[in-house]
Amino acid sequence: MKPFRERNPTIIGFVGIAIIAALMLAAFRADSLPIIGAGDTYHAEFAEIGALKAGNEVRVAGVPIGKVKKIELDGNKVKVTFKIDKGTDLGPDTSAFIGIRTLLGAEFLALRPSGAGKLERGGTIPLKRTTAPYDVVQAFSELSTTTDALDTKQISAALTTLSDIAARTPEEFRGAIQGVSDLSANLAARDDQINTLLVNLKKVTGVLNSRDDQLEKLFKDSTVLFDAVSARRDSIHQLLVATDTISTQLRGLVGDVKADLKPALDRLDDVTALLRRNKDQLDESLRVLPTFLRVFANALGTGPWFDTYVKVGGGS
Repeated sequence: MKPFRERNPTIIGFVGIAIIAALMLAAFRADSLPIIGAGDTYHAEFAEIGALKAGNEVRVAGVPIGKVKKIELDGNKVKVTFKIDKGTDLGPDTSAFIGIRTLLGAEFLALRPSGAGKLERGGTIPLKRTTAPYDVVQAFSELSTTTDALDTKQISAALTTLSDIAARTPEEFRGAIQGVSDLSANLAARDDQINTLLVNLKKVTGVLNSRDDQLEKLFKDSTVLFDAVSARRDSIHQLLVATDTISTQLRGLVGDVKADLKPALDRLDDVTALLRRNKDQLDESLRVLPTFLRVFANALGTGPWFDTYVKVGGGS
């Protein structure tokens, strides 16, 4: 056998790069590998799938258990391939339907496990056990298209004719028919406005549908905020109760010391009155006191004796 060091390094480099690329591809697609890939793959047949797309959730009883992997046309029906987590048992009579996940039309694949035993791995849920979704956006779009095709003048004329034919009918019926005729006339008079309203409604639903991910994130963030507030509800309640308790105690304290504070405040009022009456004397004391203190400090500041002098007689 030829030694490894003597082999062509170029070929070795290419082989090494190929092996590394294969390992990287296997790492990114690990969930699709037959041995280490987690989960089982199944199929479901639908007559119509609405806005379902690859990557949408697969749920059982509202709990996410997998993802839609692929959607393809199979004759006159649609074949949906999905993968679910291991440990989820699906009976042989399992049914499926496409549910609406948000108000804006985001969808998910819902499963209803049924029957004794297990659905064979890689098995298919037939068309007779699946239910097509109701698409809100498509319904509004079809409504706008239908109203565009209506001949409002013919409808108004037909209702007016019906009102004329029923002229000999009882009074109550004639009133009802007249009301329908008036309604038809009003609708015909506002045909352009109604058409504009429906067109704008179609645009609004289209914009909301295109912002579905952002609105879903907003709803999730709002849920997190509400959960945090709810989690701290007990703490807020305890804080309010403690505040109310402190307020009650303070009111009791004021009531208890009120009798003691009144005499003290009366004495304080007498003291302030006395100070006001002797204001001039206090001002004079404050004026002469610094001179006296300076002389007194000079007399006692040199040691434990009095140091002063007395001037006797007069000098020349």
